[in-house]
Amino acid sequence: MYLSKIKLFLAISICLIFFFLAYNDVKSYEIKIIDGDTIHLNGEKIRFTGIDTPELKQTCTKNNEVILCGIEARKLLIKKIGKNEVQCTKEGKDQYKRTLAECFVKDLSLSSFLVREGYAFAYRKYSKKFVNDEDYARKNNLGMWSMRFEYPWDWRKKN
Repeated sequence: MYLSKIKLFLAISICLIFFFLAYNDVKSYEIKIIDGDTIHLNGEKIRFTGIDTPELKQTCTKNNEVILCGIEARKLLIKKIGKNEVQCTKEGKDQYKRTLAECFVKDLSLSSFLVREGYAFAYRKYSKKFVNDEDYARKNNLGMWSMRFEYPWDWRKKN
């Protein structure tokens, strides 16, 4: 009888250990911000759909000063995400096998936020979803709209 209780206790303990290990795996969360429109979320490379941000090496000019607008877009995304959890709605894969998704922090679309702040553009070639956000940024001279810049797709063709 005593030996049966020990076996039962050991079996329950082992089950609990496996449960907590599995639970931690499911709840793990790791994010790396690559640039203004690309993140790695739990090891998955995600490209934000419907927008395009300047490349990291891309520059803009404001009052004859060179601005690293690609770096600024990345910094803005890092600041917005902060220590918050990012949730993404997957929409498919692109030609580079990246997951295409719209990602959110506290129900706020990161794509909409970046476009509205003027550090991303509505990627009309693929979507019209963020055109109103872009119009708002342009009319209010926000972000890159207050600078001289090249659209990211034009800059990539040249560089």
